[in-house]
Amino acid sequence: MDAGPDRGMNGQAAKILIVEDEEPLTLLLRYNLESEGYQVDSVARGDDADTRLKESVPDLIVLDWMLPGLSGIELCRRLRSRPETKSLPIIMLTARGEESERVRGLATGADDYIVKPFSVPELLARVRALLRRARPERMADVLTLGEIELDRVKKRVLRSGRDIELGPTEYRLLEFLMERPGRVFTREQLLDGVWGSEVYIDERTVDVHVGRLRKALNRGNDNDPIRTVRGSGYSIDDRFGKKAG
Repeated sequence: MDAGPDRGMNGQAAKILIVEDEEPLTLLLRYNLESEGYQVDSVARGDDADTRLKESVPDLIVLDWMLPGLSGIELCRRLRSRPETKSLPIIMLTARGEESERVRGLATGADDYIVKPFSVPELLARVRALLRRARPERMADVLTLGEIELDRVKKRVLRSGRDIELGPTEYRLLEFLMERPGRVFTREQLLDGVWGSEVYIDERTVDVHVGRLRKALNRGNDNDPIRTVRGSGYSIDDRFGKKAG
């Protein structure tokens, strides 16, 4: 993941198939997953998904329990019986919240289970976690941008070989921005991505931590890799460290 949870080490975006017959939910999922950088395809019927998956296997599937043509449970069972899709990460979506139904879904072979209505940031977090677990080769241990290097294994940040001392929040903030160089995030998006949607913090807190991160990264006449986009938010400059021309 040299460009985020959405990319493999070869730079290719992870491919996700949504199998869901509720069009508004499909559109919501597609919009948010594509915003994260994933390649997204969708089908509304279980039997159509079965045909599609015989032709091409994505990196992850978001699968509704109740589908026309072929149920999500049956599709999941079929996928687990085939060598090419036996280890395909599957997140099951369902309106059923009873424990017995959750157990049944997981017993059929789903990797994770989320009950409607659900939090989109939570679903995105589960997608990232499943991709990391299922395809560790997709996730780079080291993120690099110009002379800045973030080592996920050692939890260490270097700039031009110099150790950068960061607090846990500044580290997560830098990691989040480096995963998606060039993308501008609002303060609200940064709060969701770095602190989590369940934590209630004033948006001005983001400004404080960005200030601390800048102070730690930049010394003397160092160029600042973090861009403040007036009226929008912050991004890490994808041109940072690249020579002009």
